Amino acid sequence: MNKTDRLLAIVLELQRKEVVRAEDLATRFETSTRTIYRDIQALSEASVPIIGAPGKGYSLMEGYFLPPISFTVPEVVSLLIGTDFIEQQFDDDYRIRAQAARGKIKAILPESVRNETSRVRKAIRLLISDKQVTPSKEKEYLKSIRRAIVDERKINFHYVKRLTDSEGKRHSVRTVAPYGLVLVQGSWMLVARCDLRQDIRHFRLSRMSELIDLEERFERPAHFNLREYTPPDDRHLRIRLRFNHDIADKVKQSNNHYIEDMEEHQDGLHVVLRVRQLDELLQWVLGWGAGVVVLEPESFRNRIRDEAQKMLKRY
Repeated sequence: MNKTDRLLAIVLELQRKEVVRAEDLATRFETSTRTIYRDIQALSEASVPIIGAPGKGYSLMEGYFLPPISFTVPEVVSLLIGTDFIEQQFDDDYRIRAQAARGKIKAILPESVRNETSRVRKAIRLLISDKQVTPSKEKEYLKSIRRAIVDERKINFHYVKRLTDSEGKRHSVRTVAPYGLVLVQGSWMLVARCDLRQDIRHFRLSRMSELIDLEERFERPAHFNLREYTPPDDRHLRIRLRFNHDIADKVKQSNNHYIEDMEEHQDGLHVVLRVRQLDELLQWVLGWGAGVVVLEPESFRNRIRDEAQKMLKRY
């Protein structure tokens, strides 16, 4: 990154954050703190109102904003593809805002950039499969949950688990404090603190029903950051499978999120997965028919054998 680009990037970083240390800027732009000091001095001499607080860092004087920035063609294409994605995956409020943002971006572009961007976009298409399109009910819940997160209000809903819990139940009614929403492989997940479990839990919006906004307020913990949050990994069961070579490519494209490792061998594709319960993989493995063999554990081999015998009796 040359000096001019770095100076612009420093102003953008200061505009985005309240206070930034020279050390953090040096790490961000892969340079020395001495260089950052010189850059700050250059920006100050160029009439950028930067305030330095000893021991704390630098900040921009309140009310200062960088003038409009010119975008390159790849940058504009990236932004417009982003609006396409939001329009397809988010609720109606954001769909309308994405359309408005796209119109504003196009309106401020110089004609040469606008024409070049249009030419590039004609060669790029964001195509989401039917399985990944967010159903209308989920979009409705997405909108309600998003508002509840902003307003810090609890919500209540009926929830159906994919598998039974330790008590043999699948259905439950939950009251939760919603912390954030995460899009995982085309499915929206709610990260929330559950009153029933007294801990953070994850809920798939597609398994919710009868969602109600409550008046009860909550306060999100100051230490919680959704971008840094990592759910505890309680998948302790290791399963090893061997797939025939003729279906190896399909297995790789299946994107099963339980897969930990894949390795090609002479006798087939060896796949390692980790799950909480064997039932989480039962239907998936059976779906590959005779093209897969369970190598371990023995208990899962027996489970597959039992299911195959039951299927044989039906026919």
